[in-house]
Amino acid sequence: MSLLLLAFTCLAFVALCYCGKCWLSPFGNCRKCSGIGHKLKADRKGRLKRGRDCRRCDATGKRIRVGRWIYNRAARTYRAGTR
Repeated sequence: MSLLLLAFTCLAFVALCYCGKCWLSPFGNCRKCSGIGHKLKADRKGRLKRGRDCRRCDATGKRIRVGRWIYNRAARTYRAGTR
């Protein structure tokens, strides 16, 4: 019983921390381009050069976090239902 309570407490703490992170910083680095905004490619000599702009983040390097996206969708649905 004590182990179950400890596991639940840890899970609640992690979820609360993630909610705080989504509230304070709703945008995170793009996973496709690693926050650079474009892909890097190597030329013939092996030097890295700038490639094409990232299509996922539109070359900003930032994307909305999953938790914030879920919150925005739920808030939008709630507002649409109460009109």
